[in-house]
Order: sequence, then C-alpha cells, then structure tokens
Amino acid sequence: MSNSPGGQRGPAEHERRDQIISAAREHFRHYGYSKTTVADLAKAIGLSTAYIYKFFDSKKAIGEAVCALCLGHIAEAVRSVAQEPKPASERLRRVFIELARQGAALYSETPKMHDIVAAALVEKWQPCESHEVALMSIVRQIVQDGREAGEFERKTPLDETCRAIFLALEPINNPALLVQRLEKIEEDAATVASLVLRSLAR
Repeated sequence: MSNSPGGQRGPAEHERRDQIISAAREHFRHYGYSKTTVADLAKAIGLSTAYIYKFFDSKKAIGEAVCALCLGHIAEAVRSVAQEPKPASERLRRVFIELARQGAALYSETPKMHDIVAAALVEKWQPCESHEVALMSIVRQIVQDGREAGEFERKTPLDETCRAIFLALEPINNPALLVQRLEKIEEDAATVASLVLRSLAR
C-alpha cells in the first residue's frame, strides 16, 4: 500500500483514520505530543499498533493530521472575518485581531495542543506550510479588494505588499512569540494593524 503525502496511508476517507486522529487529539491535548506513543493511541482505540501503521507511517504523521485540524480551524475563523461585507481596511484590521484571538484561545484552552503547533512550525511540518499559504491568500484578496475600491495605494508591487503584511503578522501567528505577550496580544494586534493600514492608505 503506497504512502500518501504527510505519511498517511490507505484510503483518504476511512472511519478508522478519523478515529485514530480523534484519539490522538485527545491524548495530545491531555498528555502532550512527546509523551504519547503510537502504542498509547492503539490502546485507547482498542486497535493494534500494527493496524494504526496501516494508516500512518509514524507518530509524526498522526501529529501532522492533528496539527492540520487545529490550524484549519484557525484559518477558517480568519477567513470568515476576511469575507465579511465590510471595507477592506476594516477586514484587514479584524484579520489581525482574530488571528491573535484564535492563537490566544488555543494556548489558554489547550496549552499542550499549542505546544504541538509551535513544534510543528519550528520543524516546518506540511500543515504549517499550508497554513501560511492560506493566510497569504486571505491577505492578498483583501489587499486586492482594497486597491480596487481605492482604499489602498497601488504603487508598491502587490507581492511585496502582501509579503510585508504577512511578516507583520508573525508575532501574532507564531505561537512561540504570541505567548510572550499573551495578556495584551489583541491590543498589540490592533496596534500593528493600525500601522499597516496607515502604510497602505492612498
């Protein structure tokens, strides 16, 4: 049986795969990624370790699947804000704040899940790269909308503008940086957003 991207095996849609990911999420949330073994997950589900390896070739592959769920939830929340029927400037400001809010919630509610996302960013797991692509796409659409509506300047190349905004999001998007200013992260996000918006103004 051939491997699929991310170390996953077998059919993409399978009840057992979802069951393994769900059990892994609970174990990671309570015990942490580093302290959970594939054998622990197998015992929790009532399967053999060998059976789990039919779907994932390593614990890291399972971790990536769980990480993808966490980051997917964050990206969806940010995308919902970005698609609201409001001016581009207001949507961009809300993207900064929502990203900060989601990151803070992940840390406060499930700190061990926050840790796995932080580790995934350092090790450049595939879900993190996909998350960056999703955020960049959201930023790009807002900037394009703002330019078309006459809210944002058009002299700076679009790619350069979007990249700069994405870099400005780093202290909010990176879990390791976010936790250093957790109590004021939303306030900080609003402050950075205001600076970015002033630079985008015509």
